Amino acid sequence: MQWYEFIALGLAFLGLPGALGLAVLTAAGLMGPKSPRPAVGPGPRRLAVVVPAHNEEQNVATAVASLLAAARPRAELDLVVVADNCSDSTAERARQAGARVLERLDTTRRGKGFALAFGFDDALEHGADAVVVVDADSRVGPQFLVALHAAFAAGARAVQARYEASEESGAPPQRRLARLAFAAFNVLRPRGRARLGLSAGLFGNGFGLESALLRERPYGALSIVEDLEYHLDLVSRGVRVEYVDGARVEAPLPTSDAGNRTQRTRWEGGRLRMAALHLPRLVLRLPGAPRLVEPTLDLVLLPLGLHVLLFLPALVLGPELGRNLALGFLALMAVHVGGAWVLLGARRADLLALVVAPFYVLRKLALLPATLGASRARAAWRRTERDGA
Repeated sequence: MQWYEFIALGLAFLGLPGALGLAVLTAAGLMGPKSPRPAVGPGPRRLAVVVPAHNEEQNVATAVASLLAAARPRAELDLVVVADNCSDSTAERARQAGARVLERLDTTRRGKGFALAFGFDDALEHGADAVVVVDADSRVGPQFLVALHAAFAAGARAVQARYEASEESGAPPQRRLARLAFAAFNVLRPRGRARLGLSAGLFGNGFGLESALLRERPYGALSIVEDLEYHLDLVSRGVRVEYVDGARVEAPLPTSDAGNRTQRTRWEGGRLRMAALHLPRLVLRLPGAPRLVEPTLDLVLLPLGLHVLLFLPALVLGPELGRNLALGFLALMAVHVGGAWVLLGARRADLLALVVAPFYVLRKLALLPATLGASRARAAWRRTERDGA
């Protein structure tokens, strides 16, 4: 075997554990959503909805309106917008829309994690039995609150709604492909975890926590991927996040290059940081805690555009075994993205977006230095630029 074949094969083997985990989740996710569990109690009597908002004057009123228009569960609803370090009229517009508003000013402790911790503390002080998080640029489905309340009534301590990227009429292929990838990560995979009885994960928007859990495990996740950080803490302690397919929330993907670059590098760099911090500990605990197998495999799975790069050398330069592994992974990718395509309604325009997939991978490679920069311990939180901002 030539030296370059050995390196190509080694990279393929490096990507194999994450690929195997992805294959299992894809197969389970394609079986469809898991049926809701029956109620074992009345559910939360007081439900708080916390909306973290930083300079969201263009969006916050729409988010509040969609929450107020949703069907109400049998619970008292407390809708709170945390106007975090805002320099615009976010607070005023949220009040006019019908929300209770908390204004937080702290220029040294910046980021969504701090805003959420502030809102959670307020919800607990006001007697909330459970807290749900909805981003300020989002819209919720008509059964969002009812479905999440039912999941709590069925015994869930933590829940995650079905979180999708908004449909964009006339979107170019690049954004259609990004929406497919978003659905694969946020819908298909958590569906698979739910089918397998695993913790679904937290995705930063549309998740909820029982108040007793927040008191036990205060929200101290303050990194640039605070949702992943907090989920790793929960699952390591045996708490499972229930996936609720009937509760839907959607938010737009950024359309500007700057917004897309900020969002992708923050998510992916933050995941690399969490992998560096948590993988050694998770691996050491695996023999006595089988529940940690899937979170471990999830952390070793790179963002798909980057994970493809682990197999490409084997496809081009590797020995026969390497080429077979690479072809198998590409076939898995086709099934995975195809499953997301079906979830989004199997539109022809979305399928045609796959022709730009090679350019998507190249863009990931071009963003790699910025992604690695976002994985540093002192990486700062940066708000995603909105259209027209």
